[in-house]
Amino acid sequence: QVQLVESGGDSVQPGGSLRLSCVASGINFRIYSMAWYRQAPGNLREMVARSSSVGSTNYADSVKGRFTISTDDVNKMVYLQMNSLKAEDTAVYYCYAGVGAAQYWGQGTQVTVSS
Repeated sequence: QVQLVESGGDSVQPGGSLRLSCVASGINFRIYSMAWYRQAPGNLREMVARSSSVGSTNYADSVKGRFTISTDDVNKMVYLQMNSLKAEDTAVYYCYAGVGAAQYWGQGTQVTVSS
């Protein structure tokens, strides 16, 4: 059974930092692309950061220079370091794993940026 479990969501003030974590189980982690998506109320789910199976990364323009995705293949973890948070970063953040037609999602973790 495949599971992706996120943690680390919280409420922070603008300019603050958070680190989201996601632990994967039931997959051959090394062959999967891992990503973080987010969805704010009334908005479509959007890709925030992605790390391919060969280690290349890409980011949404809105988070470039502020967010960093990283993976730990041994422990099957993926992280999202978020710095200089803005109110518009408020959303539910989802961990994603995909390879070919296989796609899996976590249950989401809430990030709220507010003064």
